[in-house]
Parts: sequence; structure tokens; C-alpha cells
Amino acid sequence: MEVILKKNVSKLGYTNDIVKVKPGYGRNFLIPQGYAVLATASAKKAHAEVLKQKSHKEEKLLSEAQGIAEKIGNLEISIATKAGDKGKIFGSINTIQLSDALKKAGFEIDRKSLKIKEEPIKELGSYEAEVNLYKGVIQTLKFEVVEE
Repeated sequence: MEVILKKNVSKLGYTNDIVKVKPGYGRNFLIPQGYAVLATASAKKAHAEVLKQKSHKEEKLLSEAQGIAEKIGNLEISIATKAGDKGKIFGSINTIQLSDALKKAGFEIDRKSLKIKEEPIKELGSYEAEVNLYKGVIQTLKFEVVEE
């Protein structure tokens, strides 16, 4: 079954991609949740026209994402948290705290676009996360977890 994605779906595709999925996944999850529409012949024609009109905007978004990726690559983020004597954190650090730290640094990045490699973080130290800014634009971000 082919569907046209209306939203980004993790491990499946990005908005406006035409993807093949199993019929049950498409009928029971993607279409009812509003993530996709059935890729009929008329829907494909309309989709092609939409893509033609959006190609200029896509180039602009891609260049902006690449510019942000360069800035984020050079960024030094530190997240302050309470910790015990041996460097063990009370609670954990996840994408919510990292997203908030990026907002303070001037980057409005959704937490769903962030993926911390060793999540959940329960000790002080240096860590890495991947920031998915746009189709194919993924930047590695290094950050520190320090004691308040």
C-alpha cells in the first residue's frame, strides 16, 4: 500500500514522501491519525503539483538548516543540575532539558528533533546528541552536564 505522508514519521519518512507500508499500518494508524493519505492516481497528481510549487521553498529551508547546523556544531552547551557526591544526578537529563538549553542559546529546536546517544543521562560529564534539522541535515551536538 502506498501513502503520501502529511507529517514527518520517525523511521518511515518525511512530509510529502510517498512510501510503501503494510496495509494494516496505513489503514489503522497513519491515515486515521492524520499522518498520511492514500496515494491514489489523483492524489499523486496533486502531490506532484504541490512538490513543484514547494521546490523553491525547499531549497531555502535546506540552506537555512545547513547554516543552523554549522552554528550548532560550534556551540558549547552546559546543563546545570543537582548531583550527589560521586557525580550521580538526582533524576536524569533528557531531550526536554537539552531543548531548553538550546532555547537559552538562541536556537528554537523541538525536542522531538533531538536524540541523545546515551539517554537517559544519570551522571555528570560530556555527552553527544544528534539534531535532525531537516531532511538529511543531521548535526552532532556536544554538551556538558555540570553540577549547579
